Amino acid sequence: MSPQFIDLSVAIEHELPSDPPGMLPRITYMDHKTGAQTMKAFFPDLTPDDLPAGLGWAVEICTLSTHAGTHMDAPWHYHPYMDGGKPALTIDQMPLEWCMGPGVVLDFSQKPDGYRIEPADVDQALQKIGHTLKPGDIVLARSGADRYWGTPEYLSRGAGFGRDATLHILEQGVHVVGTDAWSWDPPLPVVAERFKQTHDPAIVWEGHFAGIEHGYFQIEKLMNLHQVPPTGFTFFCFPVKIKGASASWIRAVAMLEEK
Repeated sequence: MSPQFIDLSVAIEHELPSDPPGMLPRITYMDHKTGAQTMKAFFPDLTPDDLPAGLGWAVEICTLSTHAGTHMDAPWHYHPYMDGGKPALTIDQMPLEWCMGPGVVLDFSQKPDGYRIEPADVDQALQKIGHTLKPGDIVLARSGADRYWGTPEYLSRGAGFGRDATLHILEQGVHVVGTDAWSWDPPLPVVAERFKQTHDPAIVWEGHFAGIEHGYFQIEKLMNLHQVPPTGFTFFCFPVKIKGASASWIRAVAMLEEK
């Protein structure tokens, strides 16, 4: 029996409200009719009659952030240094052996929006599925935000990880984590309001800043985590190789074990 593959990635769509306004992806589509005209730059004597049905190639021009769509953050995104002073890794420096491994899905989707996940929450979720984290596991969190994908609400929905919960996971030998929310941290609008009230700098981007102490790679904007079991699958997350970048797009895929 062949293994089953489940796509855990969102599609990058033109101006879909999946990011703040200044970061929205923009895609210019050139259809086959337009392609027939652009082919003349390579074949000056070409006429439409020389092409199948008078049509040429289709091409898209994309303008987008490296953090658009389902993507992976590198330690460089969080800070210039990691692991107590070592230069932070950029996305093209990610060890390839970390790009696949046993997937572990932890479900926090019943937590209220803006909830700050703590180490005890992680342990409780692991206990619920009967799993003990081991080196090389890839931890994927259901935040509750995915149901709002494609709407402006998405940016302020779901639970997120605090510093302590992040380090608690990493200290068990995990190098890669992921979430179906916009950010690994609690939603930024929620944290901004808390900061306005408390002026506590420790809550600002604390899950990401945990990478200064313990370097790690982080996936955001996953989808369809409800379609995979808590364990028993292999997760693939190879990033596009962009020199010196803080992040890159991935095609996140779960391969379920054969029965």
